[in-house]
Amino acid sequence: GPPRTPPPGGAAAPAPGTAPVMYQLHQAQAALLARLRPLARVASGLLRPLHPGRRPGTLPLAQAAASLQLLEGAGTTHRKPAFGLGPLRCEGGLVEVREEVVDTAPFGRLLRFAKDVASPGPRVLVVAPQSGHFATRLRGTVETLLPEHDVHVTDWTDAREIPVAAGPFGLDDMVAQVIAWLEAMGPGAHLLAVSQPAVAVLAAAALMAEDGNPARPRSLTLIGGPVDARIAPTREEALARLLPLAWFAFNAVDRVPAQYPGAGRRVRPGAQQMADSVLADLNRHMAAQVGQLGNLVGGDEAAAEAHRRRYAELLAVMDVPAELYLDTIRRVFQTHELARGRMRWRGRPVRPEAIRDTALLAIEGGRDESCPAGQTRAALRLCTGLSPGMARHHLQPGAGHDMLFEGPVWETQVYPVVRDVIRASA
Repeated sequence: GPPRTPPPGGAAAPAPGTAPVMYQLHQAQAALLARLRPLARVASGLLRPLHPGRRPGTLPLAQAAASLQLLEGAGTTHRKPAFGLGPLRCEGGLVEVREEVVDTAPFGRLLRFAKDVASPGPRVLVVAPQSGHFATRLRGTVETLLPEHDVHVTDWTDAREIPVAAGPFGLDDMVAQVIAWLEAMGPGAHLLAVSQPAVAVLAAAALMAEDGNPARPRSLTLIGGPVDARIAPTREEALARLLPLAWFAFNAVDRVPAQYPGAGRRVRPGAQQMADSVLADLNRHMAAQVGQLGNLVGGDEAAAEAHRRRYAELLAVMDVPAELYLDTIRRVFQTHELARGRMRWRGRPVRPEAIRDTALLAIEGGRDESCPAGQTRAALRLCTGLSPGMARHHLQPGAGHDMLFEGPVWETQVYPVVRDVIRASA
């Protein structure tokens, strides 16, 4: 899921000559793994036929082959996965889905999943986290929404592919981009944010409400987002409050190397974001790899393929603009601007109480260790202009972070709540 390490924003650059060399180290590791993977693939292919039927006497060979297969998928990549959404069962038949680019901006695209049906359903903008993974991380979210909704998604661009001339991209810029894309979609759309962008999305809705913007969303769903990170802070959130912003600017930010279009841009490297995320939940990831070893040795190809798909997505990383990374640390996890009523967008006060005709749904998981229960519900406390019937909180018992937006719990228990709120406010 979206990484636990506190997401993005801006601070002074490290002194010249003292910048970290994280990017170079990650690149060296990636180059080494790129050479090892083909060798591992060939070796495992040679060993697998030597243990037909997986007889007890061939177990060491099976384990060796399985270990080499694990190596085949090791290491991060900047290759963006495809959404790959196939035909949907809609209006009694199968309907093809095609991706349409509605709008293009320097830091992302507004992507629509078009369906050739008479009534595609209410328009929904899904705001993906910009915290180290591509928007395809929300494939399961989009796939579930798609049969009954006209789904659009914020398809953020890997920051290392964006020239420095495009300028910075901080929290205020994310707010502006969400507003611009809602305006591109036109009046009557609904807004859904997963995890990190919760503060930006709530701020966007508040500004649009105060302006009487005709494109303001009819409903706003926040799924596991840190609206008020003071509530039951995680270990990483507590650490973010203790360390000065300059520490993150020096230790967690690097410059894109010369061989990429974004050469010289300050970023939070996606590979390091992923490494920190794995370390924060090392036991779970280790257990998953041990389980995959068992799948491969035991010949459970279906389980092995499911593991490969999941980790291929998790290991596909993107760099995040340093301004956004550091802004989020400072403004969301250190000063808690929105939660304390002190947020300003480009100098203008952000007033969640101005939201009066946008239905609000806050969704939390009972076992969400990335964004503990209470942090997202805080949005209801801030939106005092909403009548009781316009604001709703849903706590999913026993659910971890990822379960809120993908998998069986999302599909059968969380999504129906989202659908009902959208229908009621449409």
